[in-house]
Amino acid sequence: MKIILLEKVFNLGNFGEIVRVRNGYARNFLIPKKIAKRATESSIREFEIRRLDLKEDQEKKLVLAKLMAKNLSEFKITIIRKSRVGGNLYGSVTNRDIAESLKKEGIKNLEKSQICLSDGHIKKLGEYSVKIFLGSGISQNITVYVKSEES
Repeated sequence: MKIILLEKVFNLGNFGEIVRVRNGYARNFLIPKKIAKRATESSIREFEIRRLDLKEDQEKKLVLAKLMAKNLSEFKITIIRKSRVGGNLYGSVTNRDIAESLKKEGIKNLEKSQICLSDGHIKKLGEYSVKIFLGSGISQNITVYVKSEES
């Protein structure tokens, strides 16, 4: 399916480009999130007419993402979990747990899908660098400390 990108998408393209993607990816993800629009003749004409307005909206999103990245730089959170003697956790720390901790710290507009854990879950005590995708191609790392309840 051909689509028009309404914002920059990592590994796909930049704002305003017409790209071909799989039907399911377009129908189930890109179009519902208003990241892209189906590329028909009428939608391409409409896009060209509204290009400046859409570009301004995209620039506002970019400024907000950069501001959020600046706020998150050097941000540290601590998550307390039960652990075994060797430092292994009972269970694991997921992106959902990190999103909830960030909400408690006052960062309300992050979703768990924006948080990327390199191994999927954190299963040991320690210090971890976690990448947060803020949109418009901007990402920021934060530090997550996983500590034991006993310490």
